[in-house]
Amino acid sequence: MIHSEDSVLDQPVSTTAAQVEIHGILGEFDSPEALLEAVKAMRERGYTRLDAYTPFPVHGMDKALGARRSRLGLVSLTGGVLGASAALLLQWWTGAVDYPLVIGGKPFFAFEFSIPVTFELTVLFAAFGTVLGMLAFNGLPRLYHPAFNYSRFRGATDDRFLLAVDAADPKFDSEKTLMLMRSLGAAHPEVVEA
Repeated sequence: MIHSEDSVLDQPVSTTAAQVEIHGILGEFDSPEALLEAVKAMRERGYTRLDAYTPFPVHGMDKALGARRSRLGLVSLTGGVLGASAALLLQWWTGAVDYPLVIGGKPFFAFEFSIPVTFELTVLFAAFGTVLGMLAFNGLPRLYHPAFNYSRFRGATDDRFLLAVDAADPKFDSEKTLMLMRSLGAAHPEVVEA
């Protein structure tokens, strides 16, 4: 049984502005073109920690945001090379070292006959590398992100285009950035808590 003096509900809760951690500012745009122009304008003003949430890919957005080239291709290539190496090594080891059988004078290992298995393991390892690399680079699975606190975030999966300015940006000032977002045509810009 919980006594009233031990209850957490009975204790006073104090919240101050210092305790509230700001994630950033999000604003909504009506079209992908308007969002792209806003991103370019923010980058011209020196903002570097930007993100865009859209219901479909917007051509040129990655360049406008200053995103680096993805390393996922290297992960896929590494997976494919490992798969091909594993397949060739396994077939060579099995046929020439571990269980050599002399059948009709055939060699213990022939590259020509190992091509189908090598191809299959190359594709398999490259696919696993790609999926696991994509999940790792994107930080998935993620069940919560502070951007979800934006009151109109659901529209990003339907028909709205959102621009987020991270509070960790060196140019970030909540009041000035909020006014700048309004001047760029953002509808419903608001400060989002972490």
